[in-house]
Amino acid sequence: MKKVIIIGASSGMGMEVARLLLADGCMLGVAARREDRLQALKQDAPDRVVTAAIDVTAADAASRLRQLIEGLGGMDLFFYSAGIGHQNRDLAPEIELDTVNTNALGFTRMIGEAYRYFAEQGHGHIAAISSIGGTKGLGSAPSYSATKAMQNVYLQALEQQANARGLKIRFTDIRPGFVDTDLLSGDFHYPMMLKPDKVARQIVRAVKGKRHVVVIDWKYRILTALWRRVPRFVWRRLKL
Repeated sequence: MKKVIIIGASSGMGMEVARLLLADGCMLGVAARREDRLQALKQDAPDRVVTAAIDVTAADAASRLRQLIEGLGGMDLFFYSAGIGHQNRDLAPEIELDTVNTNALGFTRMIGEAYRYFAEQGHGHIAAISSIGGTKGLGSAPSYSATKAMQNVYLQALEQQANARGLKIRFTDIRPGFVDTDLLSGDFHYPMMLKPDKVARQIVRAVKGKRHVVVIDWKYRILTALWRRVPRFVWRRLKL
């Protein structure tokens, strides 16, 4: 049985992926800021689920990850699903800084620790949910789109470094479109909303298929391909 660590497993895509991997026979170490929200997963398979409280923005998050790995008895796959995102058309500083703290610093802290563990072990697979939001700078969510672009590039850089060092570490950068989770709850209606369970199934297929980069789903693959072709002088005039 594969041993999988999932960060951000208390809701949304993280929880849906956890349920699919449990059904597949995996052993899971699941973490979130609030450990009590992980009990539903624990109850599904108490002998195959280890839980932990990890806040990716905390200084002790990396050491807590190591403790969770030890509690699970090892790690073959590291799946990262933590993150925040808000529209911020008025550029409120607390939103911008909180987003950077979670999506950039927290991401780097946890992905980096998983990478170092796999480098010591000699093999492993890192899969992370980023977003199509990193394709272009979005005026409605500046720090969100910027941090998602950073995540895309960071994973690409680590993949290059692992190959240069001869490390058998695989990477999967998962870029969903708008998914109907708590992250996008609110008064604003997002177009082409995706269902978390369907997205989770595509994520698991991509990880099993050892994909390097996957955009979910086909509508967003078309959309992001078009976004990349929009000239800068046109993009800056769009009201998104």
